[in-house]
Amino acid sequence: MIDDLYSARILTLAANLPHSGRLSAPDGTGERVAKLCGSKATVDVVLDAEGRVADFAQDVKACALGQAAAGVVGEVVIGATTEELQSARDAMLAMLKSGGEGPEGRFEGLRALKQVADYPARHASTMVAIEATLDAVNQALTSRTSLAGAA
Repeated sequence: MIDDLYSARILTLAANLPHSGRLSAPDGTGERVAKLCGSKATVDVVLDAEGRVADFAQDVKACALGQAAAGVVGEVVIGATTEELQSARDAMLAMLKSGGEGPEGRFEGLRALKQVADYPARHASTMVAIEATLDAVNQALTSRTSLAGAA
């Protein structure tokens, strides 16, 4: 059964981590750690004038499942809106916890992790990348709002 969890597709996604590293001047940074296993994602973003992700980098130290989720996020995140990220995060949680189908649209590739639903101890590591990305975008938007208010 564990072999199903670590399918060839998952291992391929885990091996391909787009936008690996850190940005030198991010608008926002997010970090998430899965307490049970220690999987960690640190994400930097730069937003465009409309608040979409214009640049992205991720430093991920995670199990194959966390790496696979980060691989999917890294492939499609450029151009994403806060709403798309929130929807993907919510759909991921529903997929893992209550039998949902998973994200749609640009983040549909996260559905490759649907079998993780059967392994509750792995849920948090699967979520670190999308949650850190959303945190980074929210931090960037908050900073932008604070700067605009001060002007």
